[in-house]
Amino acid sequence: MDRRRAEAALEAILFAVGDSVEMTKLAAAIEQDVETTKKLLGHMAERYREEDRGIELTELDGAWQLCTKKDLYEYLIRIASQPRKAVLTDVVMETLSIIAYKQPVTKLEIEKIRGVKSDHAVNRLVEYNLIREVGRLDAPGRPILFGTTEEFLRHFGLRSLDDLPEMDVVQMEDFKAEAEEEVEAKVDV
Repeated sequence: MDRRRAEAALEAILFAVGDSVEMTKLAAAIEQDVETTKKLLGHMAERYREEDRGIELTELDGAWQLCTKKDLYEYLIRIASQPRKAVLTDVVMETLSIIAYKQPVTKLEIEKIRGVKSDHAVNRLVEYNLIREVGRLDAPGRPILFGTTEEFLRHFGLRSLDDLPEMDVVQMEDFKAEAEEEVEAKVDV
């Protein structure tokens, strides 16, 4: 299969599926090795950028998806009904940050870090498809373990969790000191 035909086949697959497709499945579908398929997808992604197309090819943790370009969203919503926008309040963002950096993590661990109940924030994040159940902890009660989703990567423009910003060690120490002061203040009351 020549390059143009292989790219056309990849485009057809990604368009028809709609969701992300793992690299190995794409390679198998076009009967190419993973490295060749990755080069083809990279070429396609570059071509979409250069031609200023309405779609883009996005890599999400080793899977690929055709997506509408974010800067063209306003035109899309003129035709389609506007999807419910995820409202990420400070509490929800704080909870999501904990999950993103500590995953897999239980609700109890999240609450330990935050110092307050997190049911509402966790439920919102599940509703927005930014987190999901990734398993259960092998402990009494078998608590649910939460982790992020592909939608999380898409929402924040990340290719994988490796793209998360590094945490500032100095700032982390400041946060830790603030948390300890708060705990001490509550004990004194």
